[in-house]
Amino acid sequence: MRVEIHGHRGARGLWPENTLPGMSRTMELGVHALELDVALTADRRLVLTHDLTVSAVTSADTRPLRAGDPLYPYVGKPINALTLAQLRMLDVGVRWPRHLDDPFALTQVALPETRMPTLGAVLGLVNAYEAEGVRLHVELKSDPTRPELTADPEMFTELVVDELERHGRLGNVAILSFDWRILRHAATVAPDTRRFALIEPDTLHWHEGGLGDDIPAAARAAGATTLSPEHVMVDEALMAQAAAAELDVAVWTVNEAALAERMLDLGVAGIVTDYPDRMREVWRERGLELPAPVGPLKPVGV
Repeated sequence: MRVEIHGHRGARGLWPENTLPGMSRTMELGVHALELDVALTADRRLVLTHDLTVSAVTSADTRPLRAGDPLYPYVGKPINALTLAQLRMLDVGVRWPRHLDDPFALTQVALPETRMPTLGAVLGLVNAYEAEGVRLHVELKSDPTRPELTADPEMFTELVVDELERHGRLGNVAILSFDWRILRHAATVAPDTRRFALIEPDTLHWHEGGLGDDIPAAARAAGATTLSPEHVMVDEALMAQAAAAELDVAVWTVNEAALAERMLDLGVAGIVTDYPDRMREVWRERGLELPAPVGPLKPVGV
């Protein structure tokens, strides 16, 4: 079985998360899969963002879209209350504030004046790289406990599937979500896609009626093809349940070699990491198949 390296939000520990330059550099470094987060704007555009409100850590206001814009400043506002044009005024290339207790601020290369991209722009970028060997892992950000911030899960899923199909990427993609309503609908509208059931202790209460003692079985029943738990949940018992449910396990977020070694020894099929460079060293030491670097892009006309 091939064991995979999944770049988290591109490679959050190295470059600004969920950005075009971050995705470019991560593909050129070499990962099996490129994970990204998607939310829906007020004008129904699919943008890359991990948070359902504009994060003060990953985003900084520059200026309003127009003088007197009542929604300015945009930091702290819901993504679904802002248009793409408003969100494009943000600088998402620097982590703020740059303080010593933020590990990513210490290791991430700042790329000022980077703008929030659309899902379509990322798909165009991946196609420009001809990165057929890189699978896209698209996490649909949805919180059933906060419906005022969250798009209708079926409509949201269909918009993402349509965009993936438009760019010819539906055959090499995985749809991820903590909101398993999205997985259920994806199983209907895109039955051939991989579907990752994200799970962590803090969101177990999202699942109406509870998940019982067998989380992998519940994930399988919800339409998942892979279980993707936070690493603190992964032990021999969970791995045995996942095997019984015929689900691979992709664990997140693993940034240290010792933890990666422990997860690999347990038999995970994939490791989601902010530092694909560190995981490549682990893979090399264990003799695992390394993902091939992609690119770099050729200049136009060459």
